[in-house]
Amino acid sequence: MTGWEMVAVAMAGVAAGGVNAAVGSGTLISFPVLLAVGLPPVSATVSNALGLVPGSVGAAIGYRRELAGQGRRVLVLSGGALVGGIVGAALLLVLPPGAFEVIVPGLVGLALVLVALQPLIGRWVARRGAGAVGRERVRPALFGGLMLASVYGGYFSAAQGILYVALMGLFLDEPLQRLNAVKNVLVAVVNGVAAVFFLFVADFDWTAVALVAAGSAVGGRFGAGVGRRFRPAVLRGLIVAVGGFSLGHLLLR
Repeated sequence: MTGWEMVAVAMAGVAAGGVNAAVGSGTLISFPVLLAVGLPPVSATVSNALGLVPGSVGAAIGYRRELAGQGRRVLVLSGGALVGGIVGAALLLVLPPGAFEVIVPGLVGLALVLVALQPLIGRWVARRGAGAVGRERVRPALFGGLMLASVYGGYFSAAQGILYVALMGLFLDEPLQRLNAVKNVLVAVVNGVAAVFFLFVADFDWTAVALVAAGSAVGGRFGAGVGRRFRPAVLRGLIVAVGGFSLGHLLLR
């Protein structure tokens, strides 16, 4: 890796960490850069997952105020995320590279619709008495949905945060910023457990990991600080915009 390539990878890590903290889909910034500097797809995916762990942890810490009162919920959902992340990481190594390419765009597209319509859907579900619940309850449907989203996150993390926010918006009666805080914790759990798994069984590039990690640590804290200032409508618009870009990238690659 040349000097300029190392700078590009580090800057991609900063951008990915910041976007992940505020919105999600930062992988679509760092992953293409790792491919551009010559890493094979699987090695780039693994190196990217390892490198983004510090950014995910930093983002979760940056949103600690919004996590107040959600301790039990975070603990329960993190258990499902941990299991899903391990399964997804294992699938990355055993399935053909194109195995998820048919369903991933559909999942991202559905998540974008759910995020965009979340206020309307939330009110409709609340009227029917079947959806939004109190602060600490976790419905089995939400737990199962987030676990499946975590399987996808362990396999290829692009837009996993958007899936999390969309699912939680359907079942939880909480402001979007509090959902974003939980999202950052779940992303940190999935990235962390996948990283530990990859350390023992996968090939990766230590230089790329170190550069992305250093960049994402800075970007994660900065992105959390910026993202916490967004009003719900602005944050929702950013999620849909970034997710739309993610969807276009997935469909065209």
